[in-house]
Amino acid sequence: MSIEVSKVSKYYGQQKALDEVSFSIKAGEIVGFLGPNGAGKSTMMRILTTYLNANEGTATVNGYDVSKEQREVQKSIGYLPENNPLYPDMYVKEYLSFSADVFKLTDSKKRIDEVIEETGLTSHIGKKIQELSKGYKQRVGLANALLHEPKVLILDEPTTGLDPNQLVEIRQLIRKVGQKTTILLSTHIMQEVEAMCDRVIIINKGKIVADDYLKNLKSDAAQIIEVEFDYKVEPELLNRIDRVREVTDLVNSPGFIYSLRFETKEDMRSAVFDFAHDNELKILSLNKRNKNLETMFQELTGE
Repeated sequence: MSIEVSKVSKYYGQQKALDEVSFSIKAGEIVGFLGPNGAGKSTMMRILTTYLNANEGTATVNGYDVSKEQREVQKSIGYLPENNPLYPDMYVKEYLSFSADVFKLTDSKKRIDEVIEETGLTSHIGKKIQELSKGYKQRVGLANALLHEPKVLILDEPTTGLDPNQLVEIRQLIRKVGQKTTILLSTHIMQEVEAMCDRVIIINKGKIVADDYLKNLKSDAAQIIEVEFDYKVEPELLNRIDRVREVTDLVNSPGFIYSLRFETKEDMRSAVFDFAHDNELKILSLNKRNKNLETMFQELTGE
């Protein structure tokens, strides 16, 4: 396993940020690590990168214990933190040369040229970092994280603040890097997870609430139908609709709106129309959407 976490807990005073968290990541996987603000994502990543120590439990990265073999862990991982700390007055190549000296790379010039090409920075090597767009600054941070050829890459919110074009560029770059490197990726953007990741781990209030491959999550046959009637309907009556699994009265929405969940790929809007006809109801609006990662995230975290 590239990453192995077993019953890790972390406290900040009386607050329990992580509560016996366990998961493992195989070599070559790209895993999305999701959760609302304050769920414990960054805390877990800082433990894996040796910036923090856990209060309980164990964690290893590339076979090294994060609490006992910090130097070995640091040598074997690449880390791009959320704020991407860079030296704005340095030129791109100058900054990477500085980092190469820190890592004590033997053939640093060749390796710097390789990561510059790999991250698409060739046309910007003569610029100072402060002159770069947010997207290219992220590329510099990623190039720095890749410089020493790590086996594991840990990315904390790598797409935050990027415009749509920059999002596509960084997404493609991460997928490319993931062909030969294990990646643990934290983000709030569900579309980015679906575009980049093989597997998803969702954490909420310090606990793992979901861990599965994206293809399995996408195969979920659930569909959600939101319907607005012209007057109030008791949920017990709506539960009589064929194959409905769950009825939610959206009481905070204006009007009489209900969310109906069906566990089938068959379009169930016709069943809702028949129900309205049989009960002399008027349908004012009707929307169908398949259950996706965002829906699952909302259900599991209450977001």
